[in-house]
Amino acid sequence: MLEIKNLSAGYGKVQVLHGVSIEVPKGRVVTLIGSNGAGKTTTMRAVSGMIAPTAGEIILNGKRIDGMESYDIARRGLAHSPEGRRVFATMTVTDNLHLGAFPRYTGSRPKGDVAADLERAFALFPRLKERREQLAGTLSGGEQQMLAMARATMLNPDVMLLDEPSMGLAPILVAEVFRIIERLKEQGVTMLLVEQFAAAALGVADYGYVLENGRISLHGPAEKLRNDPAVKAAYLGGGH
Repeated sequence: MLEIKNLSAGYGKVQVLHGVSIEVPKGRVVTLIGSNGAGKTTTMRAVSGMIAPTAGEIILNGKRIDGMESYDIARRGLAHSPEGRRVFATMTVTDNLHLGAFPRYTGSRPKGDVAADLERAFALFPRLKERREQLAGTLSGGEQQMLAMARATMLNPDVMLLDEPSMGLAPILVAEVFRIIERLKEQGVTMLLVEQFAAAALGVADYGYVLENGRISLHGPAEKLRNDPAVKAAYLGGGH
């Protein structure tokens, strides 16, 4: 479904990623864990076209997307719920969700039943249904995170990127976010998850990769990584 092969990327002269390779099979949840500054968000930005890779290949559904513009990548079926949420603050919740489905309205993605998908999004995120006509900028941080995730689902994507969905949230909202990820997984949504709470990420994922200094240092089934002494010591000591 999504293949990242020997990906290198960075910002200007600063090289952040050095030959990163990741596979995200259809219907699976794959997580990328690592310390701050390891290159997790850079990986997500390179995959979704926010920055241009300097080397390597990114393949979605058998076709290369590396070097393409973000809007073209979205048209091919990749949705990105970015770090920091980035909702459209002066638009309503409902309008934000319709923007997530924009490629379906233009014919660059199969349209399907957008209205039914909107109701499914509200069922998945009931807080958003209560605030459907509220301006996104007036939502709480947790509600904005839910909106960013719900907006990504409205593309009806082949692959969804979730970048730090729990960042800055209170523990009760972190638990809610992971319950939603579990429900998306049950619905067969393919996801690449970057998450600061490694234990929670490995708890929901099928497979995991550990990123250190821009390189994959370890990978394997999520359960195996949860029980790996080195991973426990480095990332799971605080637990979650």
